[in-house]
Amino acid sequence: MNKLNATAFGLAVGIIWAIFAFALVLLATYVSYGTSFVALIGDLYWGVEASLTGALLTLPWAFVDGFIGAYLVAWLYNKLS
Repeated sequence: MNKLNATAFGLAVGIIWAIFAFALVLLATYVSYGTSFVALIGDLYWGVEASLTGALLTLPWAFVDGFIGAYLVAWLYNKLS
């Protein structure tokens, strides 16, 4: 079986998750869509709320969260395969 490049997988998921979370916070800010989800991630990520500042704070939090989670999944996959 092929091994996953854990760093590349982590970067890819981190970037996608950061963009998705950023867009969702902007949607919650300007069209009130996804406000309950933004409140949930606001409990996990310090400073995140439905505002432009909250959306900007979401980017690094979501990237780091997505990177670490995906890196660990790829590392575990490589160990078990």
